Amino acid sequence: QGPLVESAGGLVEPGGSLRLSCKASRAIFSVFSAYDGAWYRQPPGKMREPVANITTSRTTEYADAVKGRFTISRDNSRKTVYLQMNSLKTEDTAVYYCNVGHMWGQGIQVTVSS
Repeated sequence: QGPLVESAGGLVEPGGSLRLSCKASRAIFSVFSAYDGAWYRQPPGKMREPVANITTSRTTEYADAVKGRFTISRDNSRKTVYLQMNSLKTEDTAVYYCNVGHMWGQGIQVTVSS
C-alpha cells in the first residue's frame, strides 16, 4: 500500500454524482496538513491532466471542464482529500489520481455511462 489510497470510484450514469476520497497512510500523517492536495485524471488514450487543487489554506482551483460541477475539499483531522463530482458527463470517464505534495495514489476508475 502506498502513501495515499483513493476510494469510492465506480460506474455512474450521466448526471449522477460520486465522491472520491484520498486518505493518507500513517507514514505521512505528520506532514499531510503541510502539503497542497490535488486531483488529476487520465481519460482513455489521453495524457494525465489536472482537475482541481486545494492549498494548505484551502484556496481552490479547478480545470475549466469541471468548474461548477466538482468540489475539492480536505479534512486535515482525517488526513483525507475529497473530490465531490456532480452532474457527471461521459467525458469525465477516466482514472482519477490523488496527489499530496510529491506523493501519488494508485488511481481509481470512474466510468460515466448509461
